[in-house]
Amino acid sequence: MRSSAPVAAASAMLLVGTSTAVSATIADYPVFTGQALRYALAGAILLAVLGRRRPPRVRLTSRDLLLLIALAATGLAGFNLFLVEATRHAGPAMIGTVVGAVPLVLALVGPLMERRRPAPRTVGAAIVVALGAAVAAGLGSGSPKGFLLSLGALAGEVAFSLLAIPLLPRLGPLRVAAYPAVLSVPMLLTAGLALDGRASLRLPTPGQGAAFAYLGAIVTAAAFFLWYDALRRLGADRAGLFAGLVPVGALLTTVVLGPGEAGPADVTGALLVAAGVVVGLRQPRRDSPEPHCPRARIHELA
Repeated sequence: MRSSAPVAAASAMLLVGTSTAVSATIADYPVFTGQALRYALAGAILLAVLGRRRPPRVRLTSRDLLLLIALAATGLAGFNLFLVEATRHAGPAMIGTVVGAVPLVLALVGPLMERRRPAPRTVGAAIVVALGAAVAAGLGSGSPKGFLLSLGALAGEVAFSLLAIPLLPRLGPLRVAAYPAVLSVPMLLTAGLALDGRASLRLPTPGQGAAFAYLGAIVTAAAFFLWYDALRRLGADRAGLFAGLVPVGALLTTVVLGPGEAGPADVTGALLVAAGVVVGLRQPRRDSPEPHCPRARIHELA
């Protein structure tokens, strides 16, 4: 039985939030190879599910292929590379707080791309979220470099949703989650060999292997499908607001795993982001059976 779109979106973002702390446990493993392992596992799982479900065949156009490649390079490989590098210079709570600005970025960019003005309530919410990110960056467990790397992860997360929107109506959430995961594997392996040589090709330790298994099966395969399913049904504006749960997932994982300390500034920043998301969610609904049909929108990144 298919879950409701809000539940799917909330579950996906909570799971993504846990990745900031888990990624800290693999910071010493070759970054490119590690992400290739993660996406190879996720791609295999998603393709297996796709094979069992046997949806109607869809012929990929050249536009589809270009969007899938761009999504793999930015929303998948790019996002996670920034994320892993950020864990070297910032605590998971701060990273999660910065990435938690995704909902307001989507809420602001969406109306502009549709040539309409953002709602004043959304602008106010964006200010609150930006303040939360600033508090976490300036007073939290991080550094200016960590903050900049976290902004890179934020850009990749936004691209992850915006590039997917035009693909979802034809391909569906399973294909949109599976194909970029597979496409990102050779990209990452090639980059690893080019930058680190043969040193990038080594087996992970049991602990690192467990982290990659979690990232591949749960944070990638499961969360990506849930997110794209919600994105297709809710639209980027409404689904994007649930990304405010990323810092909640990051804080919970920090407490459980203890890879870093969630100080008062981190918690305050996360609460400000959450408050901004609540303000953004309290927008008047449009009276339409399909209020945010993906065909009528131009949002694509995550």
